[in-house]
Amino acid sequence: MPEITYLKGDATAPQAEGAKLIVHVCNDLGGWGKGFVLALSRRWPEPEAAYRRWHRERAGNDFGLGAVQFVQVGPFVWVANLVGQRGMRRGSGGVPVRYEAIDAGLEAVAVRAVELGASVHMPRIGCGLAGGTWSRVEPLIERRLVSRDVPVTVYDFG
Repeated sequence: MPEITYLKGDATAPQAEGAKLIVHVCNDLGGWGKGFVLALSRRWPEPEAAYRRWHRERAGNDFGLGAVQFVQVGPFVWVANLVGQRGMRRGSGGVPVRYEAIDAGLEAVAVRAVELGASVHMPRIGCGLAGGTWSRVEPLIERRLVSRDVPVTVYDFG
């Protein structure tokens, strides 16, 4: 079975040929302004604009935990806005990450990656501002993507 590839680098500059999906985790409040999304917005305006519109029009669409929005930003590059955290702050309910939402979103990512013949690129999703642990996220990626022979590269910035 293939394995996740780990690289030092920038997930907004995926190191691969062919179609590429860049996956990151968003919150369910429509907030976009800290963490990895800033790097995305510096590179492309479309993912933020699409996410804000998706949230604003949520009464008539699928926006919510576990949903994924695919935004094409280049001829062979898409950004997957995966709603995988409840709110933005740690509080009495614990950290914002929702592993079950990440799992559901990764299923949608797998389907799209297979359709496109794409590789998947991401930071350590759910483990930054969302407060999750990689030991909980990595098995979800292995089950949903790697087990389907979808190439996955995880980038550690720096």
